[in-house]
Amino acid sequence: MHMCTYSYRSSLFKGVVGVIKDLCMQYSQICTILQYVYAYVHVCLIHPKSLQHAAKRCNTLQNAATYCNTLQRTAKHCHTLQHTATHCNTMQRTATHCNALQHTATHCNTLQHTATHCNTLQHTATHCNTLQHIATHCNTLHHTATHCNTLQHTATHCNTHIVSYPS
Repeated sequence: MHMCTYSYRSSLFKGVVGVIKDLCMQYSQICTILQYVYAYVHVCLIHPKSLQHAAKRCNTLQNAATYCNTLQRTAKHCHTLQHTATHCNTMQRTATHCNALQHTATHCNTLQHTATHCNTLQHTATHCNTLQHIATHCNTLHHTATHCNTLQHTATHCNTHIVSYPS
């Protein structure tokens, strides 16, 4: 760096030295700014590897941001799939319940059909019993009629062969 130190003895000299000190102070600030600019230019021009490193870092950050966006989209898609799976499970449980009800309804229809058939058979059996009772009664009447006819025939036969006795 530059040295701005002067020895002074007179007041005029002291005034000039003050101005020179102010200039040196401004010069020092300008030098500091120029040093920063030089360091930046030096890094950019003389050390291009630093720029490459910065570019690689930027690419890495850009890739990380893209990956993060992909993960975010994947998480949203996963949430949608999870919702769909839950809905599907609910529908599957409903379908299973519906199948059970359908099986029960089929069984109930079979039982109802069997009950109707049983009622028909019961009605037929009752009718058959009535007919059997009538047939039995008819057979009895027929037997009685036959017996009566036999008795009548015998009586007629008897009457024709009756011998009269004198009184």
